Order: sequence, then C-alpha cells, then structure tokens
Amino acid sequence: MLLVGTVVADATTIIEAGAVVVEGDRIVAVGEESTLAEQYADHERREFDIVAPGLVGGHVHSVQSLGRGIADDTELLDWLFDHVLPMEAGLDAEGMRIAAELGYLELIESGTTTVIDHLSVRHADEAFEAAGRMGIRGRIGKVLMDTNAPDDLEEDTDEALAETERLIRNYHDSFDGRIQYAVTPRFAVTCSEDCLRGARELTDAYDGVRIHTHASENRDEIATVEEETGMRNIHWLDEVGLTGDDVVLAHCVHTDESEREVLAETGTHVTYCPSSNMKLASGIAPIVDYLERGINVALGNDGPPCNNTLDAFTEMRQASLLQKVAALDPTSTPAGVVFEMATRNGAKAAGFDRVGKLAAGWKADLVGITTDLTRATPLHDVLSHLVFSTHGDDVEFTMIDGEVLYDEGEHVRADADRIRREAREYAADIGGVALEEIAD
Repeated sequence: MLLVGTVVADATTIIEAGAVVVEGDRIVAVGEESTLAEQYADHERREFDIVAPGLVGGHVHSVQSLGRGIADDTELLDWLFDHVLPMEAGLDAEGMRIAAELGYLELIESGTTTVIDHLSVRHADEAFEAAGRMGIRGRIGKVLMDTNAPDDLEEDTDEALAETERLIRNYHDSFDGRIQYAVTPRFAVTCSEDCLRGARELTDAYDGVRIHTHASENRDEIATVEEETGMRNIHWLDEVGLTGDDVVLAHCVHTDESEREVLAETGTHVTYCPSSNMKLASGIAPIVDYLERGINVALGNDGPPCNNTLDAFTEMRQASLLQKVAALDPTSTPAGVVFEMATRNGAKAAGFDRVGKLAAGWKADLVGITTDLTRATPLHDVLSHLVFSTHGDDVEFTMIDGEVLYDEGEHVRADADRIRREAREYAADIGGVALEEIAD
C-alpha cells in the first residue's frame, strides 16, 4: 500500500508531499511522493491530509470503559474504593469482554495503535482475547491485589501469582507478537511485600515480560505507603524490585529529589497522565525535571472514569499546557517533545522495538488524519496542529501491523455496532443510571 500526504515521520521529520510504502507488516520506504509513487506504482494508493505514526497509550484501563462518568468530582482513594473497584468487582466474564472490546474500539478509532493496559483482577483472559481479535498492539496484564482490597477482588498471594504465570504462558508474545505481558500489581497500597517481590521474580523468569504499576499519584497514597513501610513510595518499590528498565510507573506526581535519582539511575519509565491528574486533583507531575534527568516519559489517558476519554490527541494538548502552567514558561514542553512522549517514548516504555515512528524497516502502525475542518484552517504548522488542535475523531484510517483496522469511519475487524449495543445494555445499571433511557 502507498499512503500519500503530509508525512510526519517523527517529531523532527516532516515531508509535506510525502509517501509511506507498506508491505506486509512493515514500512519499506518513507520519502517524497514524486519518487515513491513512480517506484511503487503497482501498490494500492491511499491519500490523506496527514500520515503519522499511531499513538501509544502508555497507561490505560480499557476495562474501566463501562464506568465512564460514574465517579466524577471524587478524591482518588474514594474514587477507587467507593466507585471503580466495586464496578470492576461486578464484572463477570461477559462484562470483562464487553468492557475490553469497548475500550479497544475507542482506542483504535481515535488513532492509538499500542497500549500499556492495566486490566482488573478477574477474567483477564477475556481482555487478552479481545485485544487479539481486534488487532491492537499491547503490553497487557492482570491486576494483583492481595491486601487492603475489597473482598470480591482481594486474592491469595500465591494464587494471584500462579494465575499471572498461567496468563504469561498463554498470552506473552502471542497474536503474532502484538500482545506482550506486563506483571501488574495495582499499587503498593493493595499489594503485600510478598506480592511485590513475587511480581519481580515472575518478571525475571520470563524473557521480555515487564512490570506495570501505579506510583506516587496522590499524597494520601504516599502517606499510607510510608506509614506501612517506613519509606517513600519510589524507595519502597526500589527495595522490592519494582524499578528498572523493564518497569513502567504510571503517574509519579509527587516525588522528592532522592526518588527522582532512583528513577533516573535505574532507567525506570514514567507515564504522564495529565487529564487524570487534573480531574482527580492529584497534582502536576514534574515532567520537565524527569526529561532533563534522562528519564523516559510516556503519555497515557488512564481510565475513562478519571478522564472520560481515551483520545490520546486530547492528552497531548493537556500534557503540554499543564507543564507550561506549572513552569510559568510558555516554552516548556513544546509540541515536538510531547509528540515524542505519545509515540516513540511510549513504545520504549512498552518494550516494542521499531514502533513509534515511520521509517523503513519499522512496524506499519500508522494513522491517516483529515484536516478538512474549520479548526484546521489555516494550518501553519503540522506538528502544532497534531498536538494542540487534532481530536481523535479526525482519524480516518488506522493501520496496525500492516493491517487496516479502521477506514473512513468504519471498523474493519470489529462489529462496532454490536460492541456499543452490548456495552449500553450491560452497563445500564452502573452508577444508577439507565443508559438505554438516555439513548432513547
């Protein structure tokens, strides 16, 4: 396939009259249309206003999609224990399948091609199978919670780790390598020391497995961990083995100098979730400082109950604006820096090689975007437009691993109408709102 348009290969390489050539699951050429169109004249030709790498969701909760809007205007720990965890506990296998399908549907149609996905405690197989069927690329894991958790979700430590190992054996490096495993403790508050150390042992036992958890999102969370362990959060995670270049920590909003040194020295990845941090009033993560220390920072939406959207384009805008406000510096986090967070940095965190930019030999994960819009008129700077103006519904075309999954408003693999219908029906009583009545 020959994809033609303004090609944004990465944050520093933009070809105004460009083309990308895809064969199989790989990009074989990126360059000027005038050259490639003649050389690959036998390829199917598709034209878009902008051709860009698919975005990477560095921290999402696909299976919280059924809880969108159920816990607005709520403090983090109340949000989690009074609303979100009870919702997750209420999901049977069918609910988990529907929730995962709905989450992946939204991600694919809004231009996210790779995710680091934090599931729930039960029925994780349903989400893995949904991801495989729908074609998304993902680093995915079942949640571990063996203490301080609701009864319906708290597990025996050994049983939780055994279930994780079963899932690793079944799904790590599956679906042609698109799906990789992340051992996923929820966070230090709901995981015992044995559980956290066990997570590290499991990760080390299987090549290519990573760790994904939350850390230092909220001051109350940090105080709880310090009271129980005598250490600040990042130091505790480091003590039990949950730092390193195979670890992704979501949030890291409140860290001190010594914790930041640990993150940098260990090569631990951080995922910045600005909309979630704003909505839950968690604070502003020190992203500029992290980047200056050489810490790899990805970008994530978090979950629909604390964001309400999985649109990664919206997250790029929020990421830059919030950092500018925090620094009182309009030059902070320019568009190129944020675009790298949402693409290549996210792929590094997820552990996917040759993902996150458009280049020969790289995976064919890309999107086609329209600029036939009032808010794209005039368009002086393509990168600025992608970061500050583009919405997920500007995406016309999504390709993952060389396969077209979304084209001109239609999902190719997934039955979008069925997924949305089943989601409305299943979630009708969540939050005490009859969603079918709203639809009517």
